[in-house]
Amino acid sequence: MTDTPTLSDDTLAPTYFLDHQAPEVQEFVDRTLPSRDAPPEELAVRLHDAVRDRIRYEVYDADLTREGTRASAILRRGKGFCVHKSIVYAAASRAVGIPARLVYGDVRNHLASQRLLTLMGGDLFTFHALVSVRPGEHWVRATPVFNTMLCRLYGIRPLEFDGRNDSYYHPFDTKGRRHMEFVRWRGEFDDFPYETVVGGIARNHPGLVGPELLTVAGSLVADADREKGE
Repeated sequence: MTDTPTLSDDTLAPTYFLDHQAPEVQEFVDRTLPSRDAPPEELAVRLHDAVRDRIRYEVYDADLTREGTRASAILRRGKGFCVHKSIVYAAASRAVGIPARLVYGDVRNHLASQRLLTLMGGDLFTFHALVSVRPGEHWVRATPVFNTMLCRLYGIRPLEFDGRNDSYYHPFDTKGRRHMEFVRWRGEFDDFPYETVVGGIARNHPGLVGPELLTVAGSLVADADREKGE
């Protein structure tokens, strides 16, 4: 957990990408929370779990256009990878008055199939996204990204978040083998730094991102089933 960044209106405001005033975001929040008057830590946890498990984690067929990376558009589509799901969690948190920022870093041994590793050009995934929220006195980092079903399919434990402590990476899989490590932090941002993140992903992983800023077709579930059958 960290005491930085300082609290400001910029960590609560709606933006083009974190459009928490949009009906899709407000409806998502209302479906998730029994009451918006619950303690902020409880709200943060409930929203985390909903983003993790109700928005399908999928690297393939992901929309990386400016419109496709707005929280409202992601919710309409119902799927996306870490970049998309972190945007939704940040927007939903701000919708209930919890300050939120977007965080990016480069990781090794990301949840991936052999096909995806080939498309990515190796096991270094750049601009992995998570969220820094402040439901209490301190900022904590959370990663509502890999949904529970997919984690079990790939043999890793789903990340839990208690609203008080950092929860942002899977150090080991369910067999005790090293799974993920952060090798570089790229910073925290009040809004989605579109050109930096999307441009960086397209430049660093050209095998994944097509000319129309849609990632290549496929399915992580199908990849896992195929690998188990081999």
